[in-house]
Amino acid sequence: MSDARRTLGGMSNDRQAPPRHGTHLQGIVPPYLLARIAETAAPRFPTAARAARQTLALGRVAQRGSRARLDLSVDDEGDLVAELTDAPDRTISDAQGREELPGVVVRREDDAPVADTAVNEAFDGLGATFDLLLDAFGRNSLDDAGAALEATVHYGQDYDNAFWDGERMVFGDGDGEIFTGFTGSVTVIGHELGHGVVQHTAELVYEGQSGALNESVADVFGALTEQRLLGQSAEEASWLIGAGIFTDDVEGRALRSMIEPGTAYDDDVLGKDPQPGHMRDYVDTTADNGGVHINSGIPNRAFALAATALREPAWKRVGTVWYRALTGPLSKTATFAEFADATIAAATEEYDEYGEDSEVTAAVRDAWAAVGVRNDGRPAH
Repeated sequence: MSDARRTLGGMSNDRQAPPRHGTHLQGIVPPYLLARIAETAAPRFPTAARAARQTLALGRVAQRGSRARLDLSVDDEGDLVAELTDAPDRTISDAQGREELPGVVVRREDDAPVADTAVNEAFDGLGATFDLLLDAFGRNSLDDAGAALEATVHYGQDYDNAFWDGERMVFGDGDGEIFTGFTGSVTVIGHELGHGVVQHTAELVYEGQSGALNESVADVFGALTEQRLLGQSAEEASWLIGAGIFTDDVEGRALRSMIEPGTAYDDDVLGKDPQPGHMRDYVDTTADNGGVHINSGIPNRAFALAATALREPAWKRVGTVWYRALTGPLSKTATFAEFADATIAAATEEYDEYGEDSEVTAAVRDAWAAVGVRNDGRPAH
């Protein structure tokens, strides 16, 4: 099989391909939620139940150059000024309902929008994430070396997820009963590309607390991508991850709430959002790679509390602190406490003067205390 045509799952048999590099697909929809749908949705949503089973099965099967843009402006003296800046290099492919990657190329970086909404939404979402990384953190794409951004839409039939496979973003169209298409949520796109940034920096092991940090950092990138795109301050933001991917039949706002973990949905089919927002409620489990999608609510809330305490756009100082911690000397198996220490050290180095805590360091300390990870600081409400 050629590199350009990589099969992740067969439509007509149960053979399983070997895991790619021993990695896990880091999908936006947690496996526990898909399992719940598979078990409980059939009477009301038969398509969704079947799609959830198929999506889970495919997930198990699949575990396995720099551009520039020219900006022209006129200076105060009326002279034309040309400036070269880093630019994204995007390619969107269409799987056409099959479970094969990458699919057929349908839009490249310099192409005009096409008639397919999913293609254009994926293209724009990749660009919004690229712009966040560049403008907020001075990072040129996922690897800081201008890596191409690739995505595939219309993956599989009724596929209930979007994921980062180590090389590209992949979007399912949803089952139409519980999940709609995934390209319409910028937080989903920013989240999955956030996994790509983690892959090229801290390489946080995808299990236990380091895996929950992996998920949380990806949520941070997802939230910041949306907030910067909308020009929102931390207080104005919804802090929802995956808003808009549920149909109107679901009693829920999104997959997760960073500011209020455990409140994103409460539905008779999906159950109640299980995310904790404090260490006293930490979930010990062998499922979900040790609860990576569940316990990520704790560091998520810490970030949201720190950002809202500063009453400014979250991608500015607190976003910088989290980025510095991620790209600093962080263990691949970092615990919540170790990551908290890394963020406090980053805030101290970046913003403290004369040996006194800045308001940024104080906000970060207080946020980690508020979620029970540290016992210093002044716990927030």
